[in-house]
Order: sequence, then structure tokens, then C-alpha cells
Amino acid sequence: MEATPSPYEEAVPETPAAVGDELDPERIIRAQFARARAHLQHIEPGLVDFLRLPRRSITVNVPIEMDDGSVRNFVGHRVLHNRVLGPGKGGIRYHPAVSLAEVSALAALMTWKCALVRVPFGGAKGGVTCDTKELSEGELRRLTRRYIAELGDNIGPNTDIPAPDLYTDAQTMAWIFDTYDNMHPGRNNLPVVTGKPLDLGGSEGRDEATARGAVYCTERFLALAGLPHLPDIHGARVIIQGFGEVGRVAARLFRDKGARILAVSDSRGGIMASNDDSLDPQQVSAHKAREGTVVGLPGSRSITNEDLLGLECDILFPAAIGGQIHSRNAERIRASLVVEGANRPVTPEADDLLHGAGIPVIPDILANAGGVTVSYFEWVQNNEHHNWSLEEINGRLREQMVAATDRVVARWRGFPADCADAGLSADLRTAALVETLERLARVTLQRGIWP
Repeated sequence: MEATPSPYEEAVPETPAAVGDELDPERIIRAQFARARAHLQHIEPGLVDFLRLPRRSITVNVPIEMDDGSVRNFVGHRVLHNRVLGPGKGGIRYHPAVSLAEVSALAALMTWKCALVRVPFGGAKGGVTCDTKELSEGELRRLTRRYIAELGDNIGPNTDIPAPDLYTDAQTMAWIFDTYDNMHPGRNNLPVVTGKPLDLGGSEGRDEATARGAVYCTERFLALAGLPHLPDIHGARVIIQGFGEVGRVAARLFRDKGARILAVSDSRGGIMASNDDSLDPQQVSAHKAREGTVVGLPGSRSITNEDLLGLECDILFPAAIGGQIHSRNAERIRASLVVEGANRPVTPEADDLLHGAGIPVIPDILANAGGVTVSYFEWVQNNEHHNWSLEEINGRLREQMVAATDRVVARWRGFPADCADAGLSADLRTAALVETLERLARVTLQRGIWP
């Protein structure tokens, strides 16, 4: 059985090889960290290194018996970046491009994301290098069970808590829970993993949390006069790159708030609404379910992914894989605001170009933090044997996203006017990271360096 696409990212065509080095995940993390670090000269350098480097990296070999009786070995990774605020938290992805470098970079993003929205987790990430499209359901189940068995006690409800990511889903999480539960009988093991099916302790609202959090964040940013010409989402022209779970839900939520969805795309191409009208997200979703792509929706016009990024709009919502906006295409962006639904869709070089053009970017560690926030809610419910209503979960999510947005915008507006003259970055991403790293440093010093 072919695995379902990620609830977070929809694959799109590869970025040109000319910008390949620009997309290196470790280089991006170092660059983003350095830009925030320049604002934090008061923090002791050794402490800064501690906040940047992963606490633990594990690589395991995962042999499984294939359906034809042959044995094939896969390589898996799990990185625990930081536990200052609590247990590690982060997804598990299955993809041919999974590497230790990528997993390490994403684990750092998770640390920053959790600290920013103030959920009591540290950052972690895991993955197995494989192509789920070539594996049967039975092979995926055996791969998952053996991978979790190899990780052993390096994951746990109070140690490191996985979740879905690229090409893993609620079913994958159910296999993880069952494997861990069989290895640790006699305990409440439900909190070992989040993103589970509802019948197995999953939380209401988890499947929409990433997109919903991004919409709450965007709504609050506009209410704080982030874009003087656009006081709220109503009437905004929105473009969605990546019509996976996050992009699909975001399109519907933006439309429900009165926005016009001008264009959307997936891995096979994009479509535009005719005559500057709005696409109907439900019609697009139904068409994609039938045809496997958004392309060809009756009444729409076809467009390439690259051309889609260059369309004039109020809000550009990249919800595909990382590195889609880079130095070779950032100058084509004609959005008033970019909201990162995916992880790392904008490179540091593109950040500079967009900032210079007056286009703010709500960064991934803020914009798509709704997923980990509701994962935290699921973990709490599992630990307390409670079930919260969807209304309560969405209300709690809104509160945390609004508060985090307020902190980032306040930090952003508090940057000195002469930042550029001093060679300092003063964009929203840097503001979010300064807010995050300062908090992590403060908590680390409050706890004290052990022993």
C-alpha cells in the first residue's frame, strides 16, 4: 500500500541544482542561528554552543524481511537536540532524502519552535531513508516496528516523543505505540507518541492543527498592523504552494474567513482561478482525490509552480518541502506577506531579498507551531486520561498562537532602527529566534549546568 503524503508537506518539483548548496539544512540552521546570536552578545559563548548543538544523535540499521522473502537493510536516525524545557518532541519522516544532517537541522527547529510557543518540550526529530511508494503496508509496518525496537529506551513518554511527519501518518504512530507498549508492559504508554488515531488516544483537532495555528498567527499579525493596507484576512488574496494536508486545510480556513484563494499547486503543477475569482477549496480537494492532482480542475487555468510563486497576492503560503523560495527566485515574489506553512521553505539568502523588498516572512518556528502545540495537548490528555472537546482545543491553540505572535512582533518592533547599519538582521525570523534563544539561555542558567 502506498503511504499517504505527509500531513505537513506536499512535495513539489526539485529546486534548480544551481542553488543546491544554499539548501544545505545544516548551513541554513547555522546561518539563522548566527543572525540571532549577533543580537545576544550578553550570553556566554559556551552556553550559545550548548543551545546550538544536538544533545544526542543516533543512527541505526533496520533490517526487515520484504514480502518476497528477501532481506533489505534501511538506515534510520533519531536526534535529540535539547531537553532544557522538557522531553524531546519531533516527527518521524520516511523519505529517500532523509539524512542525519537533515534530521539534526529539523530537531533544532523543533527546540526553537517549542520554546517560542511555550510548550514544555525540547526538540527532536527522526527518520528512515526509504521510499514509501515502493513499500507495501506490511513492509512499512515491519520497518516501523524494527526501527522503534532499535531505538529502544531512547524514546519514551518522558524522554523523547515522536509524531507524524513526511510520509508518516496516524497509522504509523499506532504501530509505534503498539511496539513500544509491547516492549514496556504494565505502564500508561499512550503518551509515547502523538498524532495517533482518535480511537487510540489521539486528540481532536490534531489533523488540522498546523494549518489552523498558521491562520491564527496570520490573523493576529494583521490585527497588530503588520501590513498597514490589510487589517484582517477578509478580502485578502491568498496563494497556496503545496496542496497537501496543511495547504488544503489552510485554503479552507482562509476562505472561511473571507479570503480569496487565487491559486494552489501540488507536485504536478498549479492552477489559477479564472478572472481573478476564488478557487473553492472543497472543489479542489474533491478533484485531487479523484485525479491525484489539482491540475485540470474544471474552470481553472494551469500554471507552473515557479510562475505561481511570482503571482501578485497579499499572502503567499508555502506549504511544500523546504527551500522553495531561494536566491534565484525570491526577487520574483510579489506577495505582501509570506507565511511559512512548511519547514524551511525560505532560505537565508531569500530572507535578505524579501526583507529588502519590504515583504515580511512569518517564520516556520512560529507559523507552523500549531502542530506541536496540539501534540502537547494530546500528550497532556493521555497522561491525565482526559478527552478535551474540539472547541476547547481550538480555543487553547488560538491563545498560545496569539501570545507567541505578540511576543515575536514586540521583539521585531523593538529592534533598533540602525540594525542594518550595524550589520544585524532585523526580520521576523531573527526576532523569533532571539526571543527563543534568550528564553532557553535563561532557563538553562536557572536550572544550572549539571553537575
